[in-house]
Amino acid sequence: MKILNRQKTFAGSIVALALMFTTYSCKDFTELNPLSSLSETTAFTSPQNIELAVSGMYWQAAVGSYDPLNGTALGQRGYPFGGASIEQGDMRGEDLVNLQAFFQVTYQNTYTPNTPNNVNIWEQLYALINQCNVIIEGVDNAIASGVLEASVGNPYKGEALFLRALAHHELLLNFSKPYSDNPTTSLGVPYRVKAITGAESAAEQNNLTRGSVASTYALLLADLDLAESILPTVRANKAASISRATKGAAIALKTRVKLHMNDMDGVIAEGAKLGTSATTGAFNSTIGGYALENSPETPFINYSNNSESIFSVAQSVASNGTVNGAVTSMFSPSELNGRDLIGVSPNLYNASFWLATDLRKTELTFKQTVGDRPYVYVYKYRSIGDNSDWCPMIRYSEVLLNVSEAYAYKNNEAQALKLLNAVRDRSAGVANSYGNTAPSDLKKAIYDERRIEFFGEGKRWGDLHRLAQTAYGANGIPAKLLPTQLSAALYDGSTITVPSQAAVAYTNKEFLWPIPQRELDSNPTLRAEQNNGW
Repeated sequence: MKILNRQKTFAGSIVALALMFTTYSCKDFTELNPLSSLSETTAFTSPQNIELAVSGMYWQAAVGSYDPLNGTALGQRGYPFGGASIEQGDMRGEDLVNLQAFFQVTYQNTYTPNTPNNVNIWEQLYALINQCNVIIEGVDNAIASGVLEASVGNPYKGEALFLRALAHHELLLNFSKPYSDNPTTSLGVPYRVKAITGAESAAEQNNLTRGSVASTYALLLADLDLAESILPTVRANKAASISRATKGAAIALKTRVKLHMNDMDGVIAEGAKLGTSATTGAFNSTIGGYALENSPETPFINYSNNSESIFSVAQSVASNGTVNGAVTSMFSPSELNGRDLIGVSPNLYNASFWLATDLRKTELTFKQTVGDRPYVYVYKYRSIGDNSDWCPMIRYSEVLLNVSEAYAYKNNEAQALKLLNAVRDRSAGVANSYGNTAPSDLKKAIYDERRIEFFGEGKRWGDLHRLAQTAYGANGIPAKLLPTQLSAALYDGSTITVPSQAAVAYTNKEFLWPIPQRELDSNPTLRAEQNNGW
């Protein structure tokens, strides 16, 4: 769909909305090619057009656009929830290593209000939020005018509410302090709930304040609660049940959000809806039919048809982050025709908590033996050449570990251990690997498990962010290995190397990304609300 030829993607100065309407093949949901050009006045006048509008919303989540801020043409680079969100989330942490210049700004914390990666994350998230708002308003009007039955329209609205909440939470992780740090006084992010479709509505949005972290979380939880109530439990086929929001996805995301809020009772209550209160250790969910796959490899090689993936962002041969942004090309080694851009840190690979027999090590990493970068690489994304691997956002293993952590903090070690063992045992090569007695530091064991369960999925920064002020955090951004420190010999299973890239304290300005300068230029309210130090 084209409402104008070029969309200004930064939130404060969108004067019209470019919706790329797309279609999903009846055989393959990932066929996300632009279909046609529809005016905004006709976008919500028929059920067929509304389906296309919703498809365009997912296209923005998967592909978006990228502005290198150097005057060249815009291009797709997997912002905000394609490869970019995963790659940036890992490059803010220490468990993967930036090997070349591509992610150096993020990896070495040299970003500014005018560096492309952080600017595009902000702008493309708000572009997605705006499309969600267009869908919500358009569907409400279509229901009121009789174009859609409420039973048909409300699930569309639920999808938009889910993505709107997911996008605002991603903004909080990068631009706001964690919930643990004075949430009623710490600055959140502008929570946009009105569609920007013209100069008048853009001017109104330019006066939005950031609000507080607490108020932003309250708004996104309200979106998720409503989404849960109107989203379907399953869809017509498994691929659509993974690549489009469902009731289970809204619940799963709430376990993540409430974990960030330190609402452990809330995490446990939401998780119970998805089967985490079972006492047998065999966890599965009647909502959505979620369960761990027997092999940790399955969700990645059968990304559109497995029981573990709750929500993934679909990619296709035609629509992906391209060779410059897709998870496949960016994480893969040159021996497999990848780009040698991101390696697994030997400090993670050799960590004592990652057993040599662990299937996540033997099946989901690749040790390169040729070329000048003979290191270990992520081997979760294997559609090398066509870059069609889907981007995992929420898997059932995350729900289990979220709830395990909550039980640990509520001193129910028995249930916490059952949930932890469920995730660890299916990969560790031994049954009941922690036994029936909790490790001496159960919480640390859970955090360690998250590092090896989700490496290469962009979740490291979320954990570093929420734990920054705890004994289990890094008190900021951790020290990191530099590529000049690496050698093939380091991946020997035992060597731990002192990182050369210095840590960044939580109190330093670099802990948070700065609000982009051109957002400040267009939104006078935010000029006084820039993150400290920037």
